[in-house]
Amino acid sequence: MYLPKERLRHPLPSTQPPSEQEARASRLFSPLTLPSGMTLQSRSWVPAMVPWRATEDGLVTEQVLAWYERFARGKPGAIVIEATGIREIASGPLLRIGDDRFIAGLRELTQTVARASEGETRLFIQLIDFLRIRKRPDRARYLTSFLRLRAEHREKLCQLLAQPELMNAPETSLREVLLTLSDEQLDLVLSAREATALNFGERELVSDEDLPHVAELPSVLPGLFARAAGRAVQAGFHGVELHYAHAYTMASFLSATNQRKDGYGSTLEGRKRLPLEVFRAVRAAVPREFTVGARFLSDEVIAGGHHASDATAFALAFAREGMDFLSLSTGGKFDDAKQPKVGEAAYPYTGPSGFECMPPALSDARGPYGRQLETQGAIRRAVRAAGFTTPVVVAGGIASFEIAEGALERGDADLVASARQSLADPDWWLKLRLGRGDEIRRCVYSNYCEGLDQKHRSVTCKLWDRSELDQPNAQLTDGGRRRLLAPDWR
Repeated sequence: MYLPKERLRHPLPSTQPPSEQEARASRLFSPLTLPSGMTLQSRSWVPAMVPWRATEDGLVTEQVLAWYERFARGKPGAIVIEATGIREIASGPLLRIGDDRFIAGLRELTQTVARASEGETRLFIQLIDFLRIRKRPDRARYLTSFLRLRAEHREKLCQLLAQPELMNAPETSLREVLLTLSDEQLDLVLSAREATALNFGERELVSDEDLPHVAELPSVLPGLFARAAGRAVQAGFHGVELHYAHAYTMASFLSATNQRKDGYGSTLEGRKRLPLEVFRAVRAAVPREFTVGARFLSDEVIAGGHHASDATAFALAFAREGMDFLSLSTGGKFDDAKQPKVGEAAYPYTGPSGFECMPPALSDARGPYGRQLETQGAIRRAVRAAGFTTPVVVAGGIASFEIAEGALERGDADLVASARQSLADPDWWLKLRLGRGDEIRRCVYSNYCEGLDQKHRSVTCKLWDRSELDQPNAQLTDGGRRRLLAPDWR
């Protein structure tokens, strides 16, 4: 993962957990009613995390059920189920909802969470679409098999090597010549897009309007999202979170890098167009009491990307349209990702934007804790100044009661999401509420979990995955060397 030049290891912020009486009087543990009419029992929120526990076909497994049951026992106000694919495309052990055959397993999941939380936790499912990304190819394989030779390649080779006979050389000969070039020479021959495909793996962009399936996304995606939301209703979820964040399709439409010429890019209005059309289609497909919100980026943190001013415009547009909540994240883009190894795919949390999304304890002077609250709070205040009461969810290094309560007190947020701390201790919300915060297992922000996610391995936490391996009924992985769930709180 990317680390800034200035590297300081930040200790965990000091904390004085509240007594049970203080917790009961806090904003964090006060209820909140969303515009849909649904009431959350507290302002605590477990955001979507992909644990890589589904089947290769995207079906719910016993491990998926156990994963979410463990979080539900901590009784947060809301849990958002992992990014769940809306299309019938292979995506590995990631949950899917693109067909009716997924409903039964997802219904079992909602029932499991309801039982474990004793009906206290509201359950949303995050709906995602993504475009194709290929693994980084072997150099020789790319040049001999994958590269589509064009007249421009011949012209550049003739000029670079002063060999005019290459204009009429057989394709096999031309590819043999390409293999002899240095990396610097090859950069002069390939287009920027081809160089990226060679060095990082080929990746589809929403601006690839020459590809029919990409060109038709605006006409296809609203229906796909709407049908997926309808299945979520049938499965018993309380709502859906539209995934408009990070490196995926809908975030790419919002991105300032989106230069589509068909009215769905290039301008701020064009970039908002499809996300709004998707929301309208979803809203029309589900009951009014069914909650529909979106997660999007307060800052892309990439060159040429959008920043807080655009994010504020998105927030106002979404609030005006009637979304039930706005969930803010940061960064996590392919555009600045670290070069993957040959045979591996780029991972969108390895560059500077990924650092801002999941800042570790080894950080710059700003540190990781509540790092994005200033920007997120400014967006919320802009929403309020415009007359909207849409609840805003914030995230990013929420590591203590004081950080969470402070964000609510200052008006930076209406709801507080914590992923890594919730993974470190799924009971931490309940411990705080019961006045037993001194028993919390505190995340050390090493991003051990992120490293597992990058490899698509079952995500766990370094603070507990090697402990109590002999606990009865413990779910184990890696040949019994790692446990899959946090130990029970006794």
